[in-house]
Amino acid sequence: MLPPVELIAIDIDGTLLPSAGAEVTERTRQALEHTREAGIEVVIATGRRHRYAAPILELAGQPGETTMICSNGSVTRRLNGEPVDHFTLPLETSRELCGVLRPFGGTVVFTFDREGPGEMVLESMAAVHAQIQMWVEANREALLEVSPLERTFDDGSEPIQGMICGNVEAMREAEGWLRSQGYGAAVEMQRTEYPSRDLTILDLLPPGCSKGQALARLAARRGLAAGQVMAIGDNWNDLKMLEWAGRAVVMGNGAPDLLRHAGEHGWHVAPNNHEDGVAQVLEAVVAERDDDDERPVEKTAEVAT
Repeated sequence: MLPPVELIAIDIDGTLLPSAGAEVTERTRQALEHTREAGIEVVIATGRRHRYAAPILELAGQPGETTMICSNGSVTRRLNGEPVDHFTLPLETSRELCGVLRPFGGTVVFTFDREGPGEMVLESMAAVHAQIQMWVEANREALLEVSPLERTFDDGSEPIQGMICGNVEAMREAEGWLRSQGYGAAVEMQRTEYPSRDLTILDLLPPGCSKGQALARLAARRGLAAGQVMAIGDNWNDLKMLEWAGRAVVMGNGAPDLLRHAGEHGWHVAPNNHEDGVAQVLEAVVAERDDDDERPVEKTAEVAT
């Protein structure tokens, strides 16, 4: 029997957020609050960078001390900006990736841990993949065009994350080629797929970085074992934290292949994100905690001395 849940890590896009809309629903907001009140820590684990994710959590009423695993695990900090962990891609690896990724026709972006234009760098906004135009508009104040992209690294700055986004088939080909050429030892690859949109985001992270590894480090600091941790996600970039956590929950709207994977491993499948799936899971966890608190403690016989 698993011990009570003490920490819950939750993805944002496709999980905490409904597919239509950029705000957490009222039911989910209340569920997050009740979870904290029950003494269970809520951690956010997202592919978004900190400044792109923070407004969502602030509107949802999350306290400033909320821990956020950002950029798929390369940066961990509090909602209030307090740093926890920070990792970067080696300079030469980053520069080399610019050239080897061009033949795959996707949009390549590098993210840096700094504010303002240049926080994210790409070669041409005019040539971005059509499916990420909305993302470009939402992040325009942080984007900078540099051509050729290799010049981004002339000042010696190391990025916290690279990514290439494009058609599902092309991005699978890109990942397969990178692995076949030995890049799997130089970068951590995390794939987020949206088959209905024919879009894949392939994140290229510092070696050893993932949501799962960031979550394991955080739990160790709390003195928690994997069995005391729940992870909730909807896509392949959540896989490593789902595998590490003692209780894995995949959203009903998750990537089809991930849902099949969940079934094969006996993971719980939550209702869809447009049905407040996260709220329903949190409500059940809090109810379980309340039941445990109300259960009478069995008396044990005193041992005679």
